[in-house]
Amino acid sequence: MSHPHLDLSAPAPLPAGGLRVIPLGGLGEVGRNMTVFEYDGRLLIVDCGVLFPEDHHPGVDLILPDFDPIRDRLDAVEALVLTHGHEDHIGATPYLLRERGDIPLVGSRLTLALLGSKLREHRLKETAQYEVAEGQTITFGPFVLEFVAVNHSIPDALAVVIRTGAGVVLHTGDFKMDQLPLDGRITDLNEFARLGDEGVDLFLTDSTNAEVPGFTTSEKEIGPVLDRVFAKSEQRIIVACFASHMHRVQQVLDAAVAHGRKVAYVGRSMVRNMAIAQDLGYLTVPPGVMVEAKELGDYPPHKQVLISTGSQGEPLAALSRMSQNNHHFVHLEPGDTVVLASSLIPGNENAVYRVINGLSRLGANVVHKGNSLVHVSGHASAGELLYCYNIVKPRNVMPVHGEIRHMRANADLACATGVENVVLAEDGVVVDLVDGVAKIVGKVDVGYVFVDGTTIGDISEASMKDRRILGEEGFLSVIVVVDSVTGKVVSGPEIHARGFAEEEATFDEVKPLIIEALNASIADGATDSYQLQQVVRRVVGRWVNRAHRRRPMIIPVVIEA
Repeated sequence: MSHPHLDLSAPAPLPAGGLRVIPLGGLGEVGRNMTVFEYDGRLLIVDCGVLFPEDHHPGVDLILPDFDPIRDRLDAVEALVLTHGHEDHIGATPYLLRERGDIPLVGSRLTLALLGSKLREHRLKETAQYEVAEGQTITFGPFVLEFVAVNHSIPDALAVVIRTGAGVVLHTGDFKMDQLPLDGRITDLNEFARLGDEGVDLFLTDSTNAEVPGFTTSEKEIGPVLDRVFAKSEQRIIVACFASHMHRVQQVLDAAVAHGRKVAYVGRSMVRNMAIAQDLGYLTVPPGVMVEAKELGDYPPHKQVLISTGSQGEPLAALSRMSQNNHHFVHLEPGDTVVLASSLIPGNENAVYRVINGLSRLGANVVHKGNSLVHVSGHASAGELLYCYNIVKPRNVMPVHGEIRHMRANADLACATGVENVVLAEDGVVVDLVDGVAKIVGKVDVGYVFVDGTTIGDISEASMKDRRILGEEGFLSVIVVVDSVTGKVVSGPEIHARGFAEEEATFDEVKPLIIEALNASIADGATDSYQLQQVVRRVVGRWVNRAHRRRPMIIPVVIEA
């Protein structure tokens, strides 16, 4: 098994006839999936998604893949292939199209429809789009692409086969092997087996559930559980799920009809996505069941169902506002039932439990995956991955889509089935497929690209560290006036604090230490205000760490008068 190394240098030029794989996101995290394939000087991109911020990303709206390694080669991009319509696979596409607006987009009918609404939100002109389905083949430059049906937690997901002179690559995207899917569309294992018989040179496989033994539970198991929840609930029911989970919404609609309830959507993305799904035939809405959210209050509580966004604890989503009792028209009452019909994305645990606690405090009965089977994963568990390795029989395997522990577990599964060459890479680690063998050949610099309001990429890791310090440790400003002629301190130091001890008497101990250090530095010949500011920072930093065990942000200001 090949492992990435911290001392990897930039890769050498790609050998003639070789295929290069450059992961720009999704290998080492659950989100911002993006992989670049290079052959004969041309590029193909598979997926372009976002990562949602965690608690240690204050003020950040989204995190994008780093486009820098291909920014000066965007004219060589033949197409962007989107495996399915989840945000972590399509959400960064508008930001890529800002860099080159005419990149051809390839995806299934639903995927392109969901992306289209996103492009309109960003006020981008629609570029050339190629709608594909399982069984179809399409060619872009030296890349011949075939598409295979896979089952996931959103309809119309596809695996992609990439054929070049270097060999055959099978990229699963996100998938599982549900044998009883709600839409009847199963992962095409016959095609996987046929490709295995033909010969797959490199197999890129979804790692998200590689640590979970056995097989992922079927979506159909959720229906009876929801039915029991509806039967027991005597007041309003609120179901929170992903705004792209058409299958779960369909189950809620069916349960509502069975129990004589009316349904309304809450949350802009939920309203938008379900309208698209209904228009395209991916969601069947029984007549008379839907009402506008603000009209739902005209019905008694035991006749109401709300389908809401916010299952991951997003602070501005509808469910979070309800948990804080500040939603503009939905106010929870004791006895209401809230169903969190989604899994926890790693990193969101604290935010979700905060919402659950808020809902419980208001008297709601909260049903979630931890206490009831109200959600199943959209990803293949270990048993399914083993099955795939045995029928695909790949020569080389590269686990993708997951944290390091997920990819390592996936790699171990591949090795257990006899795969001789497993490449364990991370974001930025470059893998070349040459003469049928995949190996790590170097690394390109990639990082997080933060979106904060209208600002994209201007927030550095240093800025993020400053934000965390401000939020966790507080802020101190120290103002000192120094006589420009004598060098003596003539005013101050004045110390102002926020998020720290704010009583002025707290700083009486350190003020003489600042004056003493400044006088000593000036006596030693230090006259530059920057040097004197560093003296102040060191003195205050040492004192506050010793006296208060804190590391606040310290802003010293030395003024010459």
